Amino acid sequence: MKRWVARVALVFQVLMPGTAHAEEAPWSAADTSPTVSPRRPVPDYDGRGPAPTRPGDVVLWVPRILLSPTYVVSEYVLRLPLSVAIPAAERTDLPRKVYDFFTFGPEHKAGFTPIGLVEFNFNPSVGVYAFWDDVGLKGDDLRLHVEVWPDDWLAGSITQRIVLDDKRTLQLRVSGLRRPDKVFYGTGPASLQADQSRYGVQRVDAGAAYEWRFWRSSQIQTMAGVRDVSTYDGHYGGDPTLTQEAAGRAFAVPYGFGHEYTAEYNHVLAAVDTRAHVSPLGSGLRMELAGEQGSDLRSAPASGWIRYGATAAGYLDVNGFGRILGLSVTTIFVDPLGSQPVPFTELAYLGGDHPMAGYYEGRLRDRSAAVVTATYSWPIGPWLDGRLEAAVGNVFSAHLAGFDAGLLRFSGAFGLSVAGLQDAPLELLFGLGSETFDHGGQIDSVRVSLGVPHTF
Repeated sequence: MKRWVARVALVFQVLMPGTAHAEEAPWSAADTSPTVSPRRPVPDYDGRGPAPTRPGDVVLWVPRILLSPTYVVSEYVLRLPLSVAIPAAERTDLPRKVYDFFTFGPEHKAGFTPIGLVEFNFNPSVGVYAFWDDVGLKGDDLRLHVEVWPDDWLAGSITQRIVLDDKRTLQLRVSGLRRPDKVFYGTGPASLQADQSRYGVQRVDAGAAYEWRFWRSSQIQTMAGVRDVSTYDGHYGGDPTLTQEAAGRAFAVPYGFGHEYTAEYNHVLAAVDTRAHVSPLGSGLRMELAGEQGSDLRSAPASGWIRYGATAAGYLDVNGFGRILGLSVTTIFVDPLGSQPVPFTELAYLGGDHPMAGYYEGRLRDRSAAVVTATYSWPIGPWLDGRLEAAVGNVFSAHLAGFDAGLLRFSGAFGLSVAGLQDAPLELLFGLGSETFDHGGQIDSVRVSLGVPHTF
C-alpha cells in the first residue's frame, strides 16, 4: 500500500510541480535555468562491447608518424578542401555540366579532353585525348592521344580495344614519337648525374596485343609488333649533346646511337595474382614473369636480343579501406641473340614508368637491373589517391655481374593520381634519386611532373 501511495504522489508532483516542496524544485526563483543532468554513457544495446582495435589501425600510425608532413598535406591541404569543394560543386551541378560539355551522344560514348604534361628539365607538352566507345560494335572502343610542343616534338597514338568477353581483350595500336630532349648519362651502375647529355629519338611502333584474365587478378598478355627507331644529337637548355659529352670522355658513345633499326618483337607476360579483381585490389601476392624477343630486320640474324625478368610482390590492406602496404623485388635481364651488341635503347633501364620512379626515364641503363621497392598507397578523396614509394637498386652488366651493395642507389617518390578517363589519368609526382652509396649516396636527382603521363 505504501509503495502504491508513493507512486501516486510522484505522478501528482510531475503533473503539478507547484505542489512540490521548495527544496525539491528543480529550479529556484533566483535561478530560472533548468538543471542539466550529467550525460549517461551510451548503453551497449547489442551486448558486443566496444569495437576492438584492429592491428591495421595500429600499423597505420607508423607511416603517419614517420611521414607526418605528407600526412598533413594529404589530410588538411587536400582532403579538407575537397570535403568542401565537392559538395559545393554538386549543388551547382558542375560535374554534370563539365561532363556534358566534353562528351557527345545520347549515352555519352564519345568525347575529348585537353591534356598535357609539365616535367621539370624537359620540354612541356599540350594535346588532346579523345575516346569513342562501341564504334560500330558493342565493346569495340577507340582511343586517340596526341601531344605536341611547337617546333620541338610531336607524339601520338591511336588504339582500338576490342572486348571479346569479360575476360578476353584484343588491342591494336599504332604510336609515333619524335622529341629532342631525352637524357643520357652513360651505361653502368656508376654513371654520374653530372654527365647529363641530350639526345633525340624518332620512333614508330605498330602492334597487336591479346589479354586473358583468369583466376582473381591473374592474367596472360601476348604482343607482337614492329618498331622503327633512330637516334640523333638532341638539345635542351644548355646541356651538351650526347656526342659532345662523349668527346669529353664522360662515357663512350653507346652502341646503336646515330643508326636506325627496324625491330620485330614478340612479348609475353604471365602473372598469378591472389587479389580479387576489384578496386582497390586489397591484400594478396603477385608473381609476374615477362619476356620479349626482338631482332633488327635490317641486319638480321646478326642483331637480336631477348629481354626477360620477374617481379614478386606482396600487398597488405592494413585496415580494409584501401590503405595498402606493398613490397616487391624486380629483376630485368637483356642478352644479345646475335654477334652484335644490344642497341642502347633496348637495354634494361630504370626510372620514369619503370621501377625507381624518382629518376628520369632511362637515367640508369645496362644489361641487367635489380630493385627492391616498398610502397604505401591510400585514398585521399573521391577519385584521388596518394602513393609513396621507396626503392633501392641499380643496373649492372650481364646477369647482375659486378653486383655490390655499395653500387646500389636510393629512389623515393610521392605521387597523387586522379582517376578519370581510361588511359589518361592526371598525376602529380615528386621524386628524388641518389648517387651510389659508395659515391656518398647524396641526393642529386630531382624529378617533378604534373599532367597526363606519356604512353608513347
